[in-house]
Amino acid sequence: MRPVTLAATQMACSWEVDENIATAERLVHRAAEAGAQMILLQELFERPYFCREQHLDYLDFATPQAANTAVQHFRGIAKQLGVVLPISYYEQAGLARYNSLAIIDADGEILFNYRKTHIPQAPGYEEKYYFSPGDTGFEVVETRFARLGCGICWDQWFPETARALALKGAEVLMFPTAIGDEPGSDLDSSGHWRRTMQGHAAANMVPLVASNRVGEELVGNTPGRYYGTSFIAGYTGEILADCPEAVEDVITATVDLDEAAAYRGSWGPFRDRRPEMYTALRTLDGRTLRPGT
Repeated sequence: MRPVTLAATQMACSWEVDENIATAERLVHRAAEAGAQMILLQELFERPYFCREQHLDYLDFATPQAANTAVQHFRGIAKQLGVVLPISYYEQAGLARYNSLAIIDADGEILFNYRKTHIPQAPGYEEKYYFSPGDTGFEVVETRFARLGCGICWDQWFPETARALALKGAEVLMFPTAIGDEPGSDLDSSGHWRRTMQGHAAANMVPLVASNRVGEELVGNTPGRYYGTSFIAGYTGEILADCPEAVEDVITATVDLDEAAAYRGSWGPFRDRRPEMYTALRTLDGRTLRPGT
């Protein structure tokens, strides 16, 4: 047996960075007190989700990793509590800006700095104005408790993200998120959002954690409501624990990584894969490429 206890958190965010960091720290402590070893905070929790509109001044929120308040603060918290903490932040790197995730091990060391691969652009989600497409690729890191693979928000809608991480040996998948209502629409995507990631867990037979923000936010003239419903899925896609829609919360669930590995090994999807037949995945229009091209 190799049990690991996972945690998801969700919280509302104000424009006071120190206040948001303090709230996030309190939730991390709650999760650790409940036995969590790997704890996920939501996407860009230092502020409201500022990408609702395009504002030149908001570009100044970006900082180099070494200067980011949240990343440096939670390096100390991870070491103090002995927990793994992926920390989402807005990264400045030279003349580029990225939506990034510093994956911090239980000794406070940063194992990997992932930069969001898929950048959305839609009303209320104006991310292409703020972020360059990530250049790190998908990587799996060996943390104290498990081999961890992460994406960020929009990445979670792409089955290629989860499959690439599973193929690289991920034993746990984590996705920090900021998703809620769509401006001018009454669409509630919360159910679809969860089922998509449950499918990733089930298809790859890897447990998965998703953390989303909650609350009402106003960015410029654009309001936003974030629906939370953060959850932890088991390695067959079942919901092990989930949060209510509109409240601050912490949830935990324990999974046996050896049991999950045995289950993965007893099924045939990875044995029976035919990568040479999937060349259409390397194109945008679905055309078939000849093997080797």
